[in-house]
Amino acid sequence: MAVSLLTALIALGLLHVQPQLTHWRGDGGFRRWVAQLGDTSGPGRVAVTLGVPVVACLLVSWLISLLPGSDVLRLIFSLVVLLYSLGPHAFEEDLEAIIKAPDQPSREAAAQALSEEGEPVAWHAVALGEATAYAALRRRFGVLLWFFLLGPAGALLYRLAQTLGRDHSLHVDAQARASARAFANLADWLPAQLLVFTLALVGHWDAVIQAWKRWHQQQPPNSWYVEGPGFLGAAARADVQVDIEAGDGYAEERTDPVAELIRLRSALLRALLSWLSVVALIVLAGWMG
Repeated sequence: MAVSLLTALIALGLLHVQPQLTHWRGDGGFRRWVAQLGDTSGPGRVAVTLGVPVVACLLVSWLISLLPGSDVLRLIFSLVVLLYSLGPHAFEEDLEAIIKAPDQPSREAAAQALSEEGEPVAWHAVALGEATAYAALRRRFGVLLWFFLLGPAGALLYRLAQTLGRDHSLHVDAQARASARAFANLADWLPAQLLVFTLALVGHWDAVIQAWKRWHQQQPPNSWYVEGPGFLGAAARADVQVDIEAGDGYAEERTDPVAELIRLRSALLRALLSWLSVVALIVLAGWMG
């Protein structure tokens, strides 16, 4: 896990100082691969679409382990896969585009880049906070969690599953889309749960946890498997709403979407540091043991 932590730190650092790296992280190759499987359908199509790239990733990792200097080569390969998996949009860059936009129409247009499934993002603090939380989950926290747990293949599988299950511009049959979306929701469950509790720790604990509990009480069992991790959206909305109601600035500032976005960005950064700190402690415990 030490190599994974080092790889993640390098990847996040590179994306911070060189955001233009996002320009090569397009999914054109994956789209062509999906199109080539047009004669298949249903869950089988999803299994082949996702399975072949992941198996190829595992095969490359195994071949690298047989070469001299495999540790360095493995780090480089893991870094390339992780950088790809954190795309195709740069999470921080999208937030910066909203914050630095010169006027409200530009801000509203920039906010649409946060949408994970092509749905419009309304220009008010609560909706913007919810969209930001989902974007953080699927462009950062979900990728990192599966990278730490399963290595490059886990990060790649998560990224491709989210693309196949949520990108409506991909032409797949209805059965395959439903299966891909269900798998994407399944991959979201664990990182979304952890992100909710991390947001509660770095933000408004009572509001976030109460919203999380209320969502689970009101929704049918396992509804997240079909509809996605709505408990994360509920938690994000509650976090923003309680900040608006208890804001310490002028009244007009409390509902300013940009001000809330800046606050939420800071909270998500603290959440990221918390995750990395936990991984670092695990690594240190392994060394001391």
